[in-house]
Amino acid sequence: MDLESASREKQGLFSCGWSRMKALPKNITTKIFEFYSKVKKLAQDDPRRVVHSLKVGLALNLVSLLYYYQPLYNGFGVSAIWAVMTVVVVFEFSVGATLGKGLNRGLATLSGGALAVGAYHLANLSGRIGEPILLGFFVFLQAAVSTFARFYPKIKARYDYGLLIFILTFAFISVSGFRDDEIFEMAHKRLSTVLIGGSTCVMISILLFPVWAGEDLHNLIASNLEKLGCFLEGFGDEYFKMPGDGESKDDKSFLRSYKSVLNSKSNEDTLANFARWEPGHGRFQFRHPWKQYLKIAALTRQCAYRIESLHGHLNADIQAKPEIRSKIQGTCTKMSSESGKALKELASAIKRMVKPISADIHIENSKSAAKNLNSLLKSGPWDDEMDLLEVVPVATVASLLIEVVSCMEEIAESVHELASMANFEGIKPTVSPEKPETGQVGVVKSSNIEDNCSSVIITIGEPIRENGNSSVTMNNGRPTTTEV
Repeated sequence: MDLESASREKQGLFSCGWSRMKALPKNITTKIFEFYSKVKKLAQDDPRRVVHSLKVGLALNLVSLLYYYQPLYNGFGVSAIWAVMTVVVVFEFSVGATLGKGLNRGLATLSGGALAVGAYHLANLSGRIGEPILLGFFVFLQAAVSTFARFYPKIKARYDYGLLIFILTFAFISVSGFRDDEIFEMAHKRLSTVLIGGSTCVMISILLFPVWAGEDLHNLIASNLEKLGCFLEGFGDEYFKMPGDGESKDDKSFLRSYKSVLNSKSNEDTLANFARWEPGHGRFQFRHPWKQYLKIAALTRQCAYRIESLHGHLNADIQAKPEIRSKIQGTCTKMSSESGKALKELASAIKRMVKPISADIHIENSKSAAKNLNSLLKSGPWDDEMDLLEVVPVATVASLLIEVVSCMEEIAESVHELASMANFEGIKPTVSPEKPETGQVGVVKSSNIEDNCSSVIITIGEPIRENGNSSVTMNNGRPTTTEV
């Protein structure tokens, strides 16, 4: 029995191994296709990645001529390797990142080399015995001070790489000079090759299909506002829909797209830091107010946190009855919809770099709805016999929507500040009332407003009452709502 069991086990292992061998070509082919699909998707998500890779290859080939071309090699020698190393570590994806690293490396090499030469000559005056002691003290002092300075937040954000290169250059030249008398030639060659490598990176980055960090930050802030607007526009219909209504929208991705806003702070800070290094380009002039973008981004995240809470109520375990929701359905739906439209208009204004005048009417409508909802909640619309546990979720949603309106108003103020600081283009609407008589309703048409917001109804002359308790008038070109 033991021999038969061993024989069967050997046959099983053999058949299993043979099956794996037969399936090996198929598995390899599958892995290759999976790898190809991932690489293709990576390139399709952002084609600039392919262009950047080609630009790095071109820069490396150009600085390699210092080795390949004999007259250049005779001038620099083995120090030409510093140009190659500079390209590898300096060339970044965006112009701002490349320029920031290049300037940090160039200035750090220049200052570190100059101080190292000075420290060497000062130590050389102390004789052969005191020279290494004094050099060691200088290396220790500059390394300690520079390393401590790297902990300072503002210095770390913009000059951390430069301080690191400063430490390396000072130590390399001062220590090497102890054994090599040609310290001036060493410092000159290192500085020259670093400048050649850095300038090559900067020129290729700017002249060949440049990627601007400031433009990416600009589009990111607008995209985040648009994501929040899409959620708020559809939230009212999703939350207040009745069980028999079915699915209100086939694609529910708009309910989840806001989540990327919650984790965008590090990316925004990085892009803003790189954008400060960039020269004026296109619509972005020198000293563009990049800090204002970070202010808008911070307010956008605060709004996104409240939207996260609203999203949690869509699929909560405890849901209020339809008759309880119906008490505030109209006001909440209008408030959510108008807030969403306002955020989308603000996003569109940032993208087109125009003043966000078209968003003001939606902001005033949402504020008016918020006031009505606040008054409704204070009046106690629910009967005393209703269960408090069923009322609390609806009241919480209403309270969150009121906070969203407040956040949206702060975002709008910050966008107006950005438009003023960056000199955004002003929209000059052409007023063409349908009836010239005073007190009639006219239509404001603007060629700069998008197709889906091509006309806005306003009051010419006497204000028109809405719902018997408020009116919309124009005050210095901006709509205002007045309680009646």
